[in-house]
Amino acid sequence: MVDAVASASHTGPQARLIVSGIVKTFGATKALIGVDITVAPGEALALIGENGAGKSTLMKVLTGAHRADAGSMLLDGQPYDPTGPLDARSRGVAIVYQELTLAPHLSVAENILLGNSPSRFGFINKKRQKDIAQTALNRLGVGHIDLDAPAGSLPIATQQLVEIARALTAQPKLLILDEPTSSLTTNDIQHLFTVVRQLKTEGVSIIYISHFLEECRAIADRYSVLRDGASVATGKMNNTSEADLIRHMVGREVTDIYPRVEHTLGEVVLELRQLAGVRKPQAASLALRRGEILGLFGLVGSGRSETLRALFGLDPIIAGTVLLHGQPQTHSSPRQRLTTGIGFVSEDRKSEGLALNMPIADNMTLTCLSPFSTAGFIHQGRQHAATATLMEHLRVKAAGPEQAIGDLSGGNQQKVAIGRLLHHGANILLLDEPTRGIDVGAKAHIYGLIGELAAQGKSVIVVSSYIPELLGICDSIAVMCRGVLSPARPIADWDNHSILAAAIGAEATA
Repeated sequence: MVDAVASASHTGPQARLIVSGIVKTFGATKALIGVDITVAPGEALALIGENGAGKSTLMKVLTGAHRADAGSMLLDGQPYDPTGPLDARSRGVAIVYQELTLAPHLSVAENILLGNSPSRFGFINKKRQKDIAQTALNRLGVGHIDLDAPAGSLPIATQQLVEIARALTAQPKLLILDEPTSSLTTNDIQHLFTVVRQLKTEGVSIIYISHFLEECRAIADRYSVLRDGASVATGKMNNTSEADLIRHMVGREVTDIYPRVEHTLGEVVLELRQLAGVRKPQAASLALRRGEILGLFGLVGSGRSETLRALFGLDPIIAGTVLLHGQPQTHSSPRQRLTTGIGFVSEDRKSEGLALNMPIADNMTLTCLSPFSTAGFIHQGRQHAATATLMEHLRVKAAGPEQAIGDLSGGNQQKVAIGRLLHHGANILLLDEPTRGIDVGAKAHIYGLIGELAAQGKSVIVVSSYIPELLGICDSIAVMCRGVLSPARPIADWDNHSILAAAIGAEATA
């Protein structure tokens, strides 16, 4: 491992990209204070760092969305300073953002070729458009996706694959993948890794951003760590340990990724009996106790998110019963659920969880403004003071409560979404992929927070695609398979194999 900002063996004319001393500020906020990275042709570089470390800002500089204030970049030995995303794309730099950027009302084919549609005599060549889109999807191993379907009608995981297909059609020399697997199934991830390895053999350079360090190890040749806007370490991936990477990321040792907070389980506070939605779930039964952390696992499309949405009143319930503290409360609106102390954090924070153009303070307190309201007017000072306290508790990195939440990193946005439930005083928290897009240090903090909530007597249902997370923090786990929820069992009764077996319906033969 080399604790330096550049590896001598990857500088010089053979380098695809050389980034030196990049600085970017936004007013008083110093987003980047000196970043140096180098990527060679056919190499995958893992870019690692906590939320707020500067990764997203650096990617925007590389793709022309931001112009650097200082520093220099070389692409294939030539000065590189793109004037915008189209300029970067024309020079062979493509990116797949973690947050989806599809046009939801356009078809899959139209999205894949958006801004680059083949035309003839001024008209889009629809057949050629579909042929190119189909080829890109086939390359990802998902050629079954309907090219004519509106992109917004697809599951989040499928939309992510469409984003990746769009990047491939640009025939990039440098492909940037920002948390590309956060919504993908295990099979989709393996398909993506196969494509990345093939691209490397073709000489394409890859910058791979992920909070899943095991993914970085599987796909990357080297790593570079950012912390507080600066490059702090780089080296060969196979020469460093996960503990060292985490230490570089957070600037300290993180000895316990899954902190356990002692808590006691009490009486049943929420019960589902054969709950069924329009399509999913088909049959979901569970009993959640006071102070319990209950995990829900299932493959993408199994119905786990739909179960939480139906329970919160976002999706209709067509059969079954919901009991709250022993009383029937089956058909309630989200407002009624909030009133009864149930809070929900959606997996899709961009579309459903947050108002991105509004300040952090409004997003944190929107569902409960009464503490700051007098005669219909909001006392902004009290609102901001309460928000600042929660931001400190949740370690939200931001300029202050008045900053627009859309300016924050994905992980900090997620913390605000969880903070809103704390401000509202929810006693039953429904968390759908609560650590999606959050770095290792922040995950440990969120896990500790969930444990603290349980110790306070609050009850938590956590939906997660990451089995180690569920095994690390939950008291019990239930598994969903094709819309049917298995009985919840204590954590000691589960392991990786049995959870996956139950998710694919093979538990009886496992």
